[in-house]
Amino acid sequence: MSIFQFEAMTSSGEEVKDEIEASSSEDAAIKVRNLGYFPTKIKEKSARGRKKSGARAGRATGKSFALGIVRAKQLTTFTRQLSTLQDAGLPIVRSIKILEGQMKPSVLKNTLIDVAEDIEGGSTLSEAMGKHPRAFDRLYVNMVRAGETGGVLDTILQRLAEFREKSQQLKRQIKKALIYPIAVILFAAGILSFILMYIIPQFEDIFAAMEVDLPDITIWLIYISNLMIEQWPLLLAIPFAVFAIYKIIRIPRIGRLITDWIKMKVPIFGSIINKSVISRFARTLGTLIASGVPILESLNIVRDTAGNEVVARAIGKVHDSIREGESIADPLRQSRICDEMVVNMVDVGEETGDLDNMLIKVADSYDDEVDALVSGLMSLLEPVIIIVLGLVVGTIVIALFMPLISLMDQLGEQASAG
Repeated sequence: MSIFQFEAMTSSGEEVKDEIEASSSEDAAIKVRNLGYFPTKIKEKSARGRKKSGARAGRATGKSFALGIVRAKQLTTFTRQLSTLQDAGLPIVRSIKILEGQMKPSVLKNTLIDVAEDIEGGSTLSEAMGKHPRAFDRLYVNMVRAGETGGVLDTILQRLAEFREKSQQLKRQIKKALIYPIAVILFAAGILSFILMYIIPQFEDIFAAMEVDLPDITIWLIYISNLMIEQWPLLLAIPFAVFAIYKIIRIPRIGRLITDWIKMKVPIFGSIINKSVISRFARTLGTLIASGVPILESLNIVRDTAGNEVVARAIGKVHDSIREGESIADPLRQSRICDEMVVNMVDVGEETGDLDNMLIKVADSYDDEVDALVSGLMSLLEPVIIIVLGLVVGTIVIALFMPLISLMDQLGEQASAG
């Protein structure tokens, strides 16, 4: 056992400085909290200098230079592994250090080194994670805080891991389904660009040398070819300019509201976007409520993480409704962002006190619908892409051969006349 010096705050805000005997800094922090204090600083008295220099040396050797962001897949894996270690009964600091030691140099590894040090200094896990919003968002931190408050951190981490895995699975399904049509379109665009920029000019020279009258379709094809050759930097910049304009439009809230509304009204794609956003809303809110996060705080978190201004606005109305003592179902029904089936399930969940499970069921149902819509869309896109490419290639062939046919007719007439 060692003697630890601690600084803490009372519930009334007064500062307390004292000493306590404990086996480790984590044990000391627990004992200080049991006394009714909130620890702000804990140090071992007998080896203060050595501990401080040792911590700095550990950070110097453990941390590495890393740029970028914390990847969603990496954070999901860490959450699942941390929940497993907590379920096995390991102390939280040891669990974090084990997982951090297994990681390759990255932003998350550096973040976990700081988190472990803060916990050893007397902070809770949620407090330590809250200092790193780029790695752990509000949803993550609030769920961890709820788990700490209720003494069920292992269960909450398991729910959080399942939530992140479900979200990642839905994103993977959509990305996987879009890879094939995007690859085909890019490949076709490359071939058509090659034809227009290198093949058509050769035919133009042939037609000029033969002094043959060109039909309108051939004239337009040559015009497009010359336009691509002369203005290819400008044409290449158009997609980037459109993307930049889109980002600028979305800076004000009204711009985000308009663009999100338009995206949700686009045929087929709008339905996929709408159901994906509602699925995320339902799963996030259900997971937070099941974890013990207060309903108003849960709605604030869901609104900030909705990813769609139309849905965020509807969630804000739900928040105001509950704050005034009303239900969730009525403002949801008025917003018209959800099907009547979803509103009825939420209404039943409120009446039976099983809202969290109802929301999870809604999310699962919408995930299945999104998967079916994406599969159907891909089945529809394949023949559409083939037909469009066939029409484009056929138009080019006709435009190139019509002058040749006209020339052959003229030569035939001249031969007959001679």
